[in-house]
Amino acid sequence: MERKIYHVDAFTRTPGKGNPAGVVLDAAGLMDADMLRIAARLGYSETAFVLPPDGPGHDVRVRFFTPTVEVPVCGHATVAAHYVRAVVQGIEGSFVQQTGAGPQRITSARRDGDWRIAIRQGAPTFGEPVARALHAPIAAALGIRPEDICTASPVQVVSTGHSKVLVPLADRALLDRLAPDAQALTALGAQVGSKGWFVFAIEGSGARTEGRMFAPAIGVAEDPVTGNANGPLGAYLVRHGLIAHDGRRLVFEGHQGRALGRDGIVHVEVEIAGGAPAAVTIAGDAVIRR
Repeated sequence: MERKIYHVDAFTRTPGKGNPAGVVLDAAGLMDADMLRIAARLGYSETAFVLPPDGPGHDVRVRFFTPTVEVPVCGHATVAAHYVRAVVQGIEGSFVQQTGAGPQRITSARRDGDWRIAIRQGAPTFGEPVARALHAPIAAALGIRPEDICTASPVQVVSTGHSKVLVPLADRALLDRLAPDAQALTALGAQVGSKGWFVFAIEGSGARTEGRMFAPAIGVAEDPVTGNANGPLGAYLVRHGLIAHDGRRLVFEGHQGRALGRDGIVHVEVEIAGGAPAAVTIAGDAVIRR
C-alpha cells in the first residue's frame, strides 16, 4: 500500500523557513522498521506517523522518528501532523493525541486566515543544576569560553515530555559563535542525562528569546526550531525569575533557526501557580510544501 508523505515546514508560514518535518497520515500497518526507513530517507530531524487510537483516553496516536531512532514526542512534527490533518482532513477543535511521552491536548484553530496548532505539553520537571565543574567542558563542546555561559542562572536539564539541557548565554551574539563538537556533546549528554542541548539568550525586555538546539546523540546535528526546547525554556524562565510576568502566566516568543536560514517562532504560554510553572502550552503555524 502506497502512502502519501507530506513535507511540512513548522513554526512558520513561509516555505523553506521554520523546521521541516515529514507527515504520514495513514501509518496503520507500517512496522517500526518501515517508519524508521521512511524517516531516514526523508532526512528530517523528525517525521510524524499518524495512527488510530489503540485504547480509551485519546483520539489519535502519533509516533515520531528521527533518521536513526524513535523519540517519545516532538513539538514541530506534532504541529506539522495536526496542521496537515486540519488542511487535508478538516480536523479541528480540541482533542488528545497519545505519544511515547503520554497524552497531550492539541487544539487546531483558525488564526489570521490559516491554522495554528497548540500543544499542551507535559508537566514541567527539573533536574538538579549541572555542576559548575562541567561548565568548562560544556563551553568547549559548544565552541565558546566558560565565561560566556551566564552564571546568574543554572545550566539545567528541564523537560515537558522530552528533556533538554538548557544553557543560558548572556548575549545573543554568542549564539552566532557556537561551533558544536558532536562527539563531546554526546558524551556530556550521557553524563548529565539528556541528549538535547538548547543554548539560548533573552532578548531586550524579555518578550522574546533566541536559541539553538543540538542533539547529535539522536542524529540531529542542529534542529532549526524546537517546540520541546522552547516549552521547557518557558518553565525555566518562570522558575528562575528571568522574565517579568503578572503572576498568572508568562507569554513570549521563542525565536530559533536564524543560524540555519530557517527562522521560525514558537509561541509559548506558561501557566503559573504559587509562583511556580504549572503547565506549558506551545503553539505554531505551518505550511505544506507543494
